[in-house]
Amino acid sequence: MSLRFAIFLCPLLALAVPARATPVAITFDDLPALSLDRSTAYLKATTTKLLADLTRDHVPAIGFVNEIKLEGDDKPQRVALLTQWLNAGMDLGNHSYSHVSLTNTPVDAYIADVSRGDTVTRQLLAEKGRTPQWYRHPYLETGPTQAIRATFEGWLAAHGYRVAPVSMENSDWQFALPYDDAIARHDQAAARHIRQEYLDFTAKIIPWYRGAAMGMLGREPAFVMLLHATRLNADSFAALATILKQNDLQPRPLALVMTDPAYAIPDGYIGSDGVSWLTRWSIALHKDLPWSSLPKVPEDIIAQSAALDAASRAVPVAVPAPALPPAPAQR
Repeated sequence: MSLRFAIFLCPLLALAVPARATPVAITFDDLPALSLDRSTAYLKATTTKLLADLTRDHVPAIGFVNEIKLEGDDKPQRVALLTQWLNAGMDLGNHSYSHVSLTNTPVDAYIADVSRGDTVTRQLLAEKGRTPQWYRHPYLETGPTQAIRATFEGWLAAHGYRVAPVSMENSDWQFALPYDDAIARHDQAAARHIRQEYLDFTAKIIPWYRGAAMGMLGREPAFVMLLHATRLNADSFAALATILKQNDLQPRPLALVMTDPAYAIPDGYIGSDGVSWLTRWSIALHKDLPWSSLPKVPEDIIAQSAALDAASRAVPVAVPAPALPPAPAQR
């Protein structure tokens, strides 16, 4: 091998995924953060810790923003949290302004909300010489009718957006509020317990997704993993990175993962529920998924999460409460 060719090849090798590794895009919803404590100080601590771990482990990630969470007297400080993401080398996408449901909202009003949702994000990206490219549907609801879906996807295409799918998730939002509550009560034992339950569940659900995809496609596709910007993930990402490595999953940019042929499988799903892309592939290919073996979130976590969510929604706050997705049977 000539020296000139070796110099040319080295950068390409650095970008290559190791032979055994499967690419996975790490994505975070509900920026600047999904949190029981909505104070800017808490959100900043969450953001700083999460980004520190992502950069330490060289994990490229994208955060999907709900700009309603920027509103308030301290809006400049909240906007600065998004700047932190960009300064750390991460990307930002649109998650609608107010985490609105496409199933329950007239499509024109939904489009207006999504358009409003990149006002700040678009400006921040422009300062980096970039534009918004990715949209993540709240609740993964892509349209209850063909006409609504076509109308919204036409708007996305006209405004330079691509849909960010989800093909792997770990129900992290179920664990997030109980963890916030334990932190707020300074109950370190409870926080450790919840965090361990979360990591144990993640260690079970990731192999399930890998096996389910393999059984359906006959190979393991590149995955897009859904997480949320939470204190739990900020305090757990080092352990999450270890679980990914143990499963031969290599974090890669979303755009690279989306080149996997699985994401070109025609998605004909129309319905009111939000479902993952494994379910969409299952429908398109007429193949069943092994739902009977799907790991279940611990009952204590489900109960705590539901109670805390209900309580948070009942308390008026200056910054609107983060909307949590429902818990469909097949997500």
